[in-house]
Amino acid sequence: MSEIVDYELFEVPPRWLFLRVETADGTVGWGEPVVEGRSKTVRTAVEELFDTYLLGEDAGRIEDHWQTMYRGGFYRGGPVLMSAIAGVDQALWDIKGKQLGVPVYELLGGAARERIRVYQWIGGDRPSDVAEQAREQVDAGFTALKMNATEEIERVDDPATVDAAATRLREVREAVGDEVGIGVDFHGRVSKPMAKRLVEALEPYDPMFVEEPVLSGHNDALPKIAEHTTTPIATGERMYSRWDFKEVFEDGAVDVIQPDLSHAGGITEVKKIAAMAEAYDVAMAPHCPLGPIALASCLQVDAVSPNAFIQEQSLNIHYNETSDVLDYLADPSVFDYEDGSVQIPDAPGLGIEIDEEHVRAQAEKDVDWHNPVWRHADGSVAEW
Repeated sequence: MSEIVDYELFEVPPRWLFLRVETADGTVGWGEPVVEGRSKTVRTAVEELFDTYLLGEDAGRIEDHWQTMYRGGFYRGGPVLMSAIAGVDQALWDIKGKQLGVPVYELLGGAARERIRVYQWIGGDRPSDVAEQAREQVDAGFTALKMNATEEIERVDDPATVDAAATRLREVREAVGDEVGIGVDFHGRVSKPMAKRLVEALEPYDPMFVEEPVLSGHNDALPKIAEHTTTPIATGERMYSRWDFKEVFEDGAVDVIQPDLSHAGGITEVKKIAAMAEAYDVAMAPHCPLGPIALASCLQVDAVSPNAFIQEQSLNIHYNETSDVLDYLADPSVFDYEDGSVQIPDAPGLGIEIDEEHVRAQAEKDVDWHNPVWRHADGSVAEW
């Protein structure tokens, strides 16, 4: 038995929450439990899980701990609880791998690949200068990019708005050619009537996928939207468990799922979601605009999931103005990108070494990131 004896939480810039878990034999595991803009809420949820279920227990019983954290409460699911569970789960897998001297993927059945393609964000929240940024990133070696489709958009907007989105994608496609993937993120900003128009307008420029064409609460609209395009439809960053994904698998409208390893229950749950997706011939591209622990967790699941095809990562993303992914690693070379791909980390546990001294120093700073609140011209709240 390897007893859980201590845990600490560190809120660090730009907008991340790190979890450090220690066992009686001195093994330390790291997790990243956070909801962007709600880190203090998730911190409290993590503290409650440890104080109620985990302190003094055997760290190695990961599945049992997952079931207890999830099913021990009468009310289940949602972003806060599942993100708290996710960070704990990541840390427990990190501990188990380190204690056994193997990367997590070896404990999940062994690697099905040695590396995975990654994509790079361009354009920011309100997409601009996308063609020039696209050229720069392709020159830097990336073979896939992602951009927001549009800024705030009315429920029923004008033809100029649709044309502007199509023009941006056309300019990127012309800048980088036909051998580069371009994901287009609707970010849940778009209503059903506008999503139908936009997917049709973007199709001539061959997006790699259109992401979250409508909010996950409107997933029932996806089959109708899919009728307007042959472009693969992706969604899932705001879906938190196997049960959330069931409907989109069964209705057949989604081609790519994007569960987030820090929101959808961690390694334990996303491994199961990936297996469900494989049964429906659905690809996986885990969502990860977060820090190094979340990314390392993604890569461990990518390693063992035959249907994983590309990985999001947040290096130089528009949110990372004050601190970035590599800053928190003792050896940043673990995330070196070559030919648009990254090797699966093969060191024990999650495969990364966190620079604990840097984490503690950064945690002394005041971190208070919240989503911006956007408004339409009439003063009503817009989707961000």
